[in-house]
Order: sequence, then C-alpha cells, then structure tokens
Amino acid sequence: MLRALLSRQITAMERTWGYDATYLRDVLEVSPWALIRFGLVGSLGRGRRAPGEALAAAGIAGTLLEDCGPCTQISVDMALHEGVEAGTLRGVLAGDEPAMGETAWLAYRFARAILARDMAVADPLREEIVSRWGKGALVDIGMAIMASRLYPTLKYALGHGRTCSRVTLDGEAAAFRTPVRLAA
Repeated sequence: MLRALLSRQITAMERTWGYDATYLRDVLEVSPWALIRFGLVGSLGRGRRAPGEALAAAGIAGTLLEDCGPCTQISVDMALHEGVEAGTLRGVLAGDEPAMGETAWLAYRFARAILARDMAVADPLREEIVSRWGKGALVDIGMAIMASRLYPTLKYALGHGRTCSRVTLDGEAAAFRTPVRLAA
C-alpha cells in the first residue's frame, strides 16, 4: 500500500513538472522508506526565511554544478511557480548579475563561493546575508545549496543522468553557464 501511494506521488510529480523521475522509482522499488527519507532530506531546501529569488538563485547554482538539463529545468519551473520572475531566472542561469538583480546575485555569488570552497569570497557574503535577512535566511540558503545537489547526484548515481537538454523559460531556450566543476 505504501509503495502504491508513493508511486502515485511520483506520477503526480512527473505530470505536474513534465519530469522523468524513473530514478525515484528505482529507489521506491528497493525501499519505500529510503524514498521517504530522501524526500525528507530534499525538503530541507524549501525554506521561507530568505527571499524567494535568493533561495532560487542559490539552489540553481548548486543544481547547475551537478546537472545539465532536467534537474535544472525542474528547479527553474518550481521557482517560477513560487513567484520568482522569469527575467531573474534567466539572469541566474546565465550568471548575469544585472539581469538577476541584487537579491539573487548575493545568494548566487555566495552559493558559487561555497561550492568552490572559496572562503575569501564566501565569508563577507555570509555576513551580508545575515545582515540583510538574518541567520535563519543564511540557514535556508545553505540548505537550498545542499538540497539542490541531492536529486541530480542520486539520479547520476543510479545511472539516469545521461542526457543534457535545453532549459526553457516561457517556451524559449535559456542560455546557462555551468559553474566550474570541483576537482575529483
């Protein structure tokens, strides 16, 4: 019964977002409880103490490090659904500061610095985030960065991360800049 319920939830997610979640079905096949635990951890990136455009920018910066299409697309679609403007998201995808706006740019730069382990850049940005929005926003942005990497990492680990695709906004392809990958 639990498997059937979770399978319906995966189907609903696929329909809602136009997303292939076969890798989640693989997890479900092995263990419904593993899928539940994964979903709980993934939900950590859905904070509310930072502005939506900051959370989206931080999350997309993390997703771009791990993915070249479908996971980035669903991140963009979810951000649009949450009310983040398409122009802001185009800027985030392209790494274009003026287009993304100051709020998104702060979180985007912070996420990139954290992911690159560049504390000389990250430390003053962290202070600015806390100064503007408080420690709760910093925690939410940190969780958004962390959670954004979970889905593509699991997808690739299970052998489903083989295709790159265009990311679209309002039916048009969006240019995006993939962050430099961390050394192995």
